[in-house]
Amino acid sequence: MEQSDVLVAHREGGVLTLTLNRPHVRNALNLALTRALVDALTAFEADDSLRVLIVTGADPAFCAGLDLGDFAAPDAPRSEVAAMIDMWPRLSKPVIAACNGAAVTGGLELAMGCDFIIASERARFADTHTKIGALAGGGMTARLPYIVGPRWAKQISFTSDPVDAATALRIGLVNEVISHATLLDRARALATTIASRAPVLIGTVKRVIDTGALGSLGEALDLERAALAERKAQGPMAWQTDRQMGRV
Repeated sequence: MEQSDVLVAHREGGVLTLTLNRPHVRNALNLALTRALVDALTAFEADDSLRVLIVTGADPAFCAGLDLGDFAAPDAPRSEVAAMIDMWPRLSKPVIAACNGAAVTGGLELAMGCDFIIASERARFADTHTKIGALAGGGMTARLPYIVGPRWAKQISFTSDPVDAATALRIGLVNEVISHATLLDRARALATTIASRAPVLIGTVKRVIDTGALGSLGEALDLERAALAERKAQGPMAWQTDRQMGRV
């Protein structure tokens, strides 16, 4: 995978780590970084030897949202950012956000598009759309209440006040809060465990959870039964075939 000045890629076994690398502007999303992320996500999805993705930021922030230097103009291609953010939850393989610092507006939308978030104690989360007089276009008003519930989503989005890591953990926005020094170690340990599982099976579990969570309990149970029936129909040799093809 190609390296760029604005996005650093590091591979270790089946785990790929992408680091947003514009620390002087708190890793704000400009056009170059947006396009580099699109290319990296496309390559990750296509590479069967890569099983889990971690995304983080170069200190001190995770991502401050859009860089208005590139996107302030009325005709700026902001739709490219929305399309990039929409790619994250559509990936067929697991993605972990390791939030090392502030994740603001578009940065928070990006993190919420991942399968789960591990946060440094220094992490802060905010939606500043109302503060700047804008309406979300990257999933904020849909995903935030889905994750934390409508009342917390309203407080976060109405006020634009930042939420600290401890509060984010309490309301279910993040899975764990880790010391800053060990954040990436923890994210990589989780990713390595996930990468050791059968990727076809992980992909099925991810699909069933994601699709089922958007519907009723009954629909989710139907999805689980259908996935199990599909697996059984593959026969008792399906697991062995996965191993032989390097998918386990």
